Amino acid sequence: MNRNTLIHLSLCYQGNWDKIHRALLMKEKAEETTLPVQAITIVDQEYPACLLKLAEPPWVLFYEGDITLLKRRMISIVGSRKMTLYGKQVTDIAADILKKDFVIVSGLAMGVDGEAHRRALEGGKTIGIIGHGLDITYPSCNKDIYAEMRKTGLILSEYPYGTPIRKQYFPFRNRIIAALGEKLIVTEAAFNSGTLHTVNAALALGKDIYCFPYPFDSAEGSLCLELMKEGAGILANREDIAQLQGCS
Repeated sequence: MNRNTLIHLSLCYQGNWDKIHRALLMKEKAEETTLPVQAITIVDQEYPACLLKLAEPPWVLFYEGDITLLKRRMISIVGSRKMTLYGKQVTDIAADILKKDFVIVSGLAMGVDGEAHRRALEGGKTIGIIGHGLDITYPSCNKDIYAEMRKTGLILSEYPYGTPIRKQYFPFRNRIIAALGEKLIVTEAAFNSGTLHTVNAALALGKDIYCFPYPFDSAEGSLCLELMKEGAGILANREDIAQLQGCS
């Protein structure tokens, strides 16, 4: 297994993890890759060690932006696409405090993810993990965030240019969000939210999870309430968030 083989197979199979794995087992012959792509592979020294702990680590990560951000301390902030005013407020507070010491990692989705990136870009650094090719800007409401992150942040995808939006790829990419961050913060999410995929990936990796408190019987924060019942850390004030900066 070498770098060129991994990039060739990823381009051939549009980043599909299982198909690439099968091709590697079958020792499928790889042609020389001539396309101008920016990528790091699982055999490169620059590949983040934290991703190797995943059961299915990405073979290749295509990128736009500052790849050196992967060498800095990172923390993941995720949540609902249907962000409420309260969800926005606590996401802003968390990003404002933590961007001083961490690169903020999220999924460039509508709602909480986009807000975490937008706030981090104001004087901090941020990494976005997407579930499609880098040539696609999705959702379109975040096109301004994409543009700024290409210049001052970092966008990562295990799916090469030309890979269309496929529903099943979004929950799968969430494992990368969980793995990159030292900890996972859920600012707002309903119990049936896709955020649960990221939470489960973080739990499988032994990551600490933190949530903000929500009112009794809150639908918008029902996942946060459930996670707190199961032992997740509670971020009740700014001091609780600031304390995360000294933990590793």
